Amino acid sequence: MSNASAPTASPSPALREEAESLLRRLAGESARLREDQWTAIHALVEEHRRALVVQRTGWGKSAVYFVATALLRARGAGPTVIVSPLLALMRNQIEAAERAGIRARTINSANLHEWEDIQAEVAAGEVDVLLISPERLNNPDFRDEVLPKLASEVGLLVVDEAHTVSDWGHDFRPDYRRIRTFLADLPPGVPVLATTATANARVVADVAEQLGTHGEGDTADTLVLRGTLDRESLALHVVRLGSPEERFAFLAEQLPKLPGSGIIYTLTVAATDEVAAFLRSRGFEVASYSGRTEDAERRQAEADLLGNRIKALVATSALGMGFDKPDLGFVVHLGAPNSPIAYYQQVGRAGRGVDHAEVLLLPGAEDRAIWQYFASLAFPPEQQVRQTLDALDAAGRPLSTAALEPRVDLRRSRLETMLKVLDVDGAVRRVKGGWESTGRSWHYDGERYARVAAAREAEQRSMIEYESTGECRMTFLRRQLDDPAIEGPCGRCDNCAGAKYTASVSGEGAEAARAALAKPGVQIAARKLWPTGMSALGVALTGKIPAGEAAETGRALGRLTDLGWGARLRDLLADGTADQPLPAPMVDGIVKVLAAWDWKQRPTAVVSIGSHTRPGLIADTARRIAAIGRLEYLGAVDPVVTAAAGQARRGNSAQRLMQVHDAFALSPALAEAVAAHQGPVLVVDDRVDTGWTMTVAARMLRQAGADEVLPFALALEA
Repeated sequence: MSNASAPTASPSPALREEAESLLRRLAGESARLREDQWTAIHALVEEHRRALVVQRTGWGKSAVYFVATALLRARGAGPTVIVSPLLALMRNQIEAAERAGIRARTINSANLHEWEDIQAEVAAGEVDVLLISPERLNNPDFRDEVLPKLASEVGLLVVDEAHTVSDWGHDFRPDYRRIRTFLADLPPGVPVLATTATANARVVADVAEQLGTHGEGDTADTLVLRGTLDRESLALHVVRLGSPEERFAFLAEQLPKLPGSGIIYTLTVAATDEVAAFLRSRGFEVASYSGRTEDAERRQAEADLLGNRIKALVATSALGMGFDKPDLGFVVHLGAPNSPIAYYQQVGRAGRGVDHAEVLLLPGAEDRAIWQYFASLAFPPEQQVRQTLDALDAAGRPLSTAALEPRVDLRRSRLETMLKVLDVDGAVRRVKGGWESTGRSWHYDGERYARVAAAREAEQRSMIEYESTGECRMTFLRRQLDDPAIEGPCGRCDNCAGAKYTASVSGEGAEAARAALAKPGVQIAARKLWPTGMSALGVALTGKIPAGEAAETGRALGRLTDLGWGARLRDLLADGTADQPLPAPMVDGIVKVLAAWDWKQRPTAVVSIGSHTRPGLIADTARRIAAIGRLEYLGAVDPVVTAAAGQARRGNSAQRLMQVHDAFALSPALAEAVAAHQGPVLVVDDRVDTGWTMTVAARMLRQAGADEVLPFALALEA
């Protein structure tokens, strides 16, 4: 345990007994407060201090704030506000609060229809705990109309998963930095509790400093309570297998032997679908869970895992901090996270209420490429930031993110993250209708961004080291988290106790996995609307794409992020790879995709998209398809030499459409052939990213007289 300072008053025995009684209501008759739990509760309730609790998953951090809430409410304090990152975690917390007789409600994106009623209940004093997502803190209506009153009445502020406050944390979220403003608006003497299970010394110092920034007297000195991060129930293993097929087969063969039910983490959304589909084909009851999963499906998947109705939940990090199942028997990672700290966070979901849980890491060759992709989404260069600020200044009015896209060469998700950071820094402000400039001067802290990037790279190197280390794996992870109480080897991991799993699979299992991963075909969604604000880029396209000019839903052989087809497609389409004819193994895949395509009417002709970089590959693919399907090959949509030709592909939709809208032309011969042709036309390209090349080509072909346009590409970017 590490304290910023000792308690300023002797703890009251009566208060402790009251706290112990509340804990028993929350966690059962045998529950007793840990000493650090009691220290934190006393500091919050009697001393009104600010505290940071860094304790392992399952230690009982939520018990601290629920017991403190009940004690404070009994003494006339206002409601507790908990800033919590994920809906699943909120649902778990509400259920726990109700067990202790605490009235809890939540305001988040999934219950918009309840907001007005909940706010009325809070105003009437009928709510003990209000859970909000960090995104609510900068929602204009909530920030301007609800938050000031809430800040004036709050009895306790809780920041859950507090490592996300720090840009040194493995899961930094700009919205969490709004908590600094919330802290500044709190009346003197309002206690604050921050909790996390994964923070190294640098993150602890950063969060503690932020908590103490606005306090006075004792509250300015944040109480830090930090315990051992050892997890006695976890047995850590690393199994290195050579290919995705072997990892899939290994997973299917070992899954029945793993205790209870658990979580299988993957690095991409595509992988969750692939893994879940394969395991179902092998007879397992599993569900998938990612950022694309609808809320109702998420709830059902969570309930099924909690009720042990499924063997595993196949999930991305969307589940990472958001699930509480004490008897979770295993966690498997199909692909390594990019940080030992993030890895510890995720494996910490297992073994909280059982004596033994299995933890397996199955690293893949594609892991580093995926890490590099996510690293590319870091804070943009200064030029792009200044471009955004200049655009807002010039507009003189709020601009939505969509309206900014034509003016700034950033994908929407990255643009939104950047705007949130600028909002926290005071350079922009989110308002109804979008974002506006505050006119304040702003400094691009390139040195700090570089330090953060270097820290991320160091974490990646440490993760690679974890995979191959010969020392105790739990000791390795605890050292990455600057655990102050490391005593010796765990005695449970594969390096301490010997390898339990062999890196081998049966021939039948490998063949089944190979067949599953070789299954080709993903949909290419058709664009329905032109991007907002194209007139600012000199492109006169707006609103809905007319039905007579639109493409149909298309197909691709696979995604570049697929575990099956992804590696082959990445190799074929990598920068620097020579233009070449279509490799023979891909022909078989294309035949399967075309055979399974549920089109309304079979295509009768093929057109290829001309290319400056891969004309041979695309034309050969189109001709092969025409020959196989006995279709007429009409020719290629010609690339036009423009000012944008040869430039790197632009990032967001508006910029990409601007680049390609006049980059192609129909030759008189092709236009005549299309006009004379009857039936749908299949249009072939090498890859689809934003989809605008296909959309523009489809529009030209429809205008030339094509009945329908069916896009086909070798690869879908994501």
